[in-house]
Amino acid sequence: MSLFSVGEEAVALPSGASALSRRTDVRFRGRHLFSLSQGPFRAYLFPVYTPSGVPVTSESPVDHPHHNSLWIAADRVVADLPFAGGEDEPGTYNFYVNDTFQGRAPGRIEAVGLEHEERGEGRLRLTQRLRWRGPREWGAPEGRVLAAEERVLDVRPLDGANVLDLRSRLSPTEWNLEIGPTRHAWFGVRLAEGLRPSHGGQVTDAEGRRGPGPVSGTVSDWVDCSGPAGGGRTAGVALMPHRDTAGHPWYVTDWGTMTVNPCAGAAVVAKHGSAFASGLRLVVHDGAAEAADLPGHHRRIKEEVEEDD
Repeated sequence: MSLFSVGEEAVALPSGASALSRRTDVRFRGRHLFSLSQGPFRAYLFPVYTPSGVPVTSESPVDHPHHNSLWIAADRVVADLPFAGGEDEPGTYNFYVNDTFQGRAPGRIEAVGLEHEERGEGRLRLTQRLRWRGPREWGAPEGRVLAAEERVLDVRPLDGANVLDLRSRLSPTEWNLEIGPTRHAWFGVRLAEGLRPSHGGQVTDAEGRRGPGPVSGTVSDWVDCSGPAGGGRTAGVALMPHRDTAGHPWYVTDWGTMTVNPCAGAAVVAKHGSAFASGLRLVVHDGAAEAADLPGHHRRIKEEVEEDD
């Protein structure tokens, strides 16, 4: 008997109408874990719940409407496009801000396929296929498809925490790509109001540093933000980069973002025929960080994820 269910969110619309955005709900024993959401500009996870049902992220906060809960994006993607005489010239694209940003019109990250399978009791694997499509432009009225992405999401609901391992492989379609350098890139999380440090949330890392200031700009195995979640409850989110994404400084803010970004200090180059691989573990937990066994969750990444590749 299946313990998980994966299905489109049911929305009553007039006959012949379709929604601009859509969601696929993922449940375990009838309990909502999270949804795969597709918006006008990108695919992302929202909502995201703890085991007791506490939502821990914001979908489109008023100050940064492009911060979509848990997302992958980059505001500077440069493609070597063909030019007359066999020469190349750079085309620069924005897949982060929902508007023209620093002269770059917004592209779209579109989910075009989803498969799922249960891999043993209490484990689910979702494989999502996506296209990175540039904006409408001369010579490409529907936008160039610059890259194809595969996202593999391994899901394990546990007592006290839902553990999600997210792995991405971004493959250029026809042209070499350069991503970054930029601080607006890759795995981002926008926290729910109560978890934000400005609203009482507490940031800590694997080295024992506390607060967005001491943590941001440093390197550590994990960073957690936990805080009041209403009704006297406490909840939190921890991010743990996989081996291929480790070793980069964190970007953590008082107003509620946590970012793991291998494109910040130097550009990542993905050549045609290759792929840019990245991954992280997300531990969505009830209670404070000290009770969530975060060092243990980090130790188990190797045996549970990297040895399974």
